[in-house]
Amino acid sequence: MSHVSFFDKKVSDIRAATSSTAATSFTSTDCVFLDFRSVTHDDVASAVRSLPNKQCVSDPIPTWLLKECSAELVPFLCHLFNTSLSSGVVPATFKSAYICPLLKKPDLDSADVKNYRPISNLTVISKLLEKLVARQLLGYLSVNKLLPDRQSAYRAFRSTETAIAGLLSDILSALDTGDIAALALLDLSAAFDTVDHAILLQRLQISFGLNGTVLSWFCSYLDQRQQHVCHRGKQSATSDVQFGVPQGSVLGPLLFVLYTADIVNIIACQGLSAHQYADDIQVYGRCRPNDATSLRLELGSCIEQVAEWMITNRLQLNAAKTEFIWFVPPRRRHQLPSVHLVVGSAQVNPATSVRDLGVYLDSDLSMKSHITLLVGSCFGVLRQIRSIRRSLPRESVLTLISSLVMSKLDYCNVAYAGLPRCELDRLQSVMNAAARLTVGAQLHDHITPLLADLHWLRIPQRIQYKLCVLVFNCVHGTAPRYLQEVIRPVESIEPRRRLRSASSADLTVPATRRSTLGDRAFAVAGPRAWNTLPDAIRRCSSPDTFKRSLKTHLYIQSYF
Repeated sequence: MSHVSFFDKKVSDIRAATSSTAATSFTSTDCVFLDFRSVTHDDVASAVRSLPNKQCVSDPIPTWLLKECSAELVPFLCHLFNTSLSSGVVPATFKSAYICPLLKKPDLDSADVKNYRPISNLTVISKLLEKLVARQLLGYLSVNKLLPDRQSAYRAFRSTETAIAGLLSDILSALDTGDIAALALLDLSAAFDTVDHAILLQRLQISFGLNGTVLSWFCSYLDQRQQHVCHRGKQSATSDVQFGVPQGSVLGPLLFVLYTADIVNIIACQGLSAHQYADDIQVYGRCRPNDATSLRLELGSCIEQVAEWMITNRLQLNAAKTEFIWFVPPRRRHQLPSVHLVVGSAQVNPATSVRDLGVYLDSDLSMKSHITLLVGSCFGVLRQIRSIRRSLPRESVLTLISSLVMSKLDYCNVAYAGLPRCELDRLQSVMNAAARLTVGAQLHDHITPLLADLHWLRIPQRIQYKLCVLVFNCVHGTAPRYLQEVIRPVESIEPRRRLRSASSADLTVPATRRSTLGDRAFAVAGPRAWNTLPDAIRRCSSPDTFKRSLKTHLYIQSYF
């Protein structure tokens, strides 16, 4: 089966499975967005400068040439874009894409079309227009607080790292009080490709207040889109796109976030917590150990309602990929419930470890599975780099290690806060090996001078660095609200306003029962790391200045 026929059949099968649906319901808003603001030459010039140096075969000129000739081209682009925004019409050439199938994971069978994700390649000029529209749309949504707080994808100051930090903080805090927690990870089938255009436009109008020229522009954006598939030098026939939002576009992901915004509210109405990252949905709750069965039933009922909502919106929950895990404190591992979760007609047995946004979570939250896999992966990369080390200059080796090893060690390292020294030492052994490989040192050479010469912070300091940067963002309002709400300055607490600590930029450190659980939550580890910093660093207002001062402070702390 060809890629184009497989993608088309997959979407048509989901449409057929959701054809007999109830009427779609919409939340409403009093906010209104009628007209776009005209873009200026400076707006367009700034967008051109920020373009990455890449292009697709549909582009008439390379991106580097567009940037080089921006002074001459910006007036024409500005006129073109303003004509589109004022008339509510998107040029037809901006709505034609070629699909480049991309393997979902590198280790999957490349001969099986099921293992590919359709990525739309659009012209750079069309992406420029989408970027300018996205800025105005996001500004309107943010000012009117219409975006779901617990959706972290495709939004400034939010990432998989902030999502994991928030999730773990909630669960660790629950376990610290003696509760147990349950997490269900939901997966959608071809989510971006099955979005119903009529429902999307209704939701933009009713739930988000888009009307007038703005709504007309989005109608034109979705109407009469075309695509063809390019794979291994072969090209399919052009087909019309009747459903879905284009992956690889600027507006497609944002439109999907708006399309699925009601899911968090549905879950919250069931008394459970939720977090979304694009089409990845986390549903979790807490209870006393003897109430595990009740929590399992609540989760099942909640997922059933989410599945029903998806069907009415022409989406489909992939029950086969749904995962479920119980979290219990290590000393209560024997109390781990064995009850399964019912998702539709399927029974999902509890796992001992799940992969959530690239992080493996164990049922006791020890992070041992994640660290074991991470260490193995990093040493595998180092072995490959070592085989070509003599053919590369030191700068190239450093670039490879920074991109392929250090980035993995730093990813979501807030999850390592408060872990035992033995676990952090395993991560440090990777960094030590990377340092020796970078400078060409021998195994017996002392590691401290090498790390200091490379200006690499040790693992504990790297964790503290990430915690402090997140807290800085919370203090200055550039972090998600779900992280900001757990950070409380001492001066904000009435009984402590007159104390000396209230004038020192200290943060409140919540009381905990167990250092192995409660102290690891971001709500505790973040303020505690922040309070150890010198007052001059904490009072920095510039993010760049803060990061430089923080790294210098931690570097001195590590090596002097």
